[in-house]
Amino acid sequence: MTSDERINEIVNRNSAPLNHNEAEIAGYRDALNLIHNSSDSIDIRESDILRLHEVMLSYAPSGGGRYKETDNVIMEIDAAGNRGLRFSPVPAKDTAQATEQLTLAYMEARSNYNINQLLLTPCFILDFLCIHPFADGNGRISRLLSLLLLYKNGFDAGKYVSFEEQINRTKIRYYQALKESSQGWHTNENSYFPFMEHFMSTLLLCYKELDQRFAVVHGKKVTKKQRIAATVLNSLLPISKREIAYVLPDISQTTIEAVLSSMVKGGLIEKVGRSRNTKYIKKK
Repeated sequence: MTSDERINEIVNRNSAPLNHNEAEIAGYRDALNLIHNSSDSIDIRESDILRLHEVMLSYAPSGGGRYKETDNVIMEIDAAGNRGLRFSPVPAKDTAQATEQLTLAYMEARSNYNINQLLLTPCFILDFLCIHPFADGNGRISRLLSLLLLYKNGFDAGKYVSFEEQINRTKIRYYQALKESSQGWHTNENSYFPFMEHFMSTLLLCYKELDQRFAVVHGKKVTKKQRIAATVLNSLLPISKREIAYVLPDISQTTIEAVLSSMVKGGLIEKVGRSRNTKYIKKK
C-alpha cells in the first residue's frame, strides 16, 4: 500500500517511483497529464490508444504500447473466496482487428448527428473493456479514454474533480453494471443500458461535487472571493484566469485577477508559466 504522502510526492514529481505500485501511479500521472494538456491533438485512433498505454506503463519493466500476446480472462471472487470466470475477452489473435473495428465504428457513429455523442462514450468504453486488448492496464486505460471522450464532447469536470475517484467510490456498482452489460456481448445480444446508466450517474456525481465545492460551505452561500479561491485550491492541475472565468461565468475578470494576486502574495498559490500561459496552482 502506498501512503498518501508518497502518492503526493510522485504526483508532484518530487520523487521517483520505488516499487510496482508507485510505478503505476507515476505512469498514470503522465498519461493523465497528456490528456489534460493535449486532448485536442489526441483522438480515438489505434495509434493514440497504444501511445497512451505506452506512457502509462513507461515505468513498468515490461513496458506498454502493444496488444496482448496471450489470451486473458476476467475473473471474479465470491464472498466465500471461490474464483469464477466472469468474462472471456476477445482472443489475442483477434485483438488488433477488433480494436481497429471498434475505433472505426466509433468514428463513423460520432459523425452521425442522430446519435447522442455523450451516450456513445460509455458504449465505446464497454466495447473496449470487452475486447480487453492489453495484458495489463485495461481498466486504467478505459478511465483515461473516458476522460478524453468527455473532454472532446465538452464535459470537462474531470479537470477539477477526479472521474477515477468517483468510479472507485461506487466500485461494486461499477463492476455489477459492467458484468450485466457484457453478458451476450460476443453474440451482439447484450444491453448497454446498465453500463450507460452507471457511467452517467458517475458523471453526475462529478458535477454535483463541483457544484458543492463552489456554491456552499457549511450551509452558507460563499462569496465570490471564496469561490475563486476554492476553484484554484481544489483544481487538480494548474488553472488559468480564462479557465476560472469559464467555471465561474458570473464573476468578472477584474475580480478574478484581484483575488489571484492576493492569494499569490499570501503564499497560498504560485504562478506557473509566463504571460498568456500563466496558470495558478496551490503552493506545495
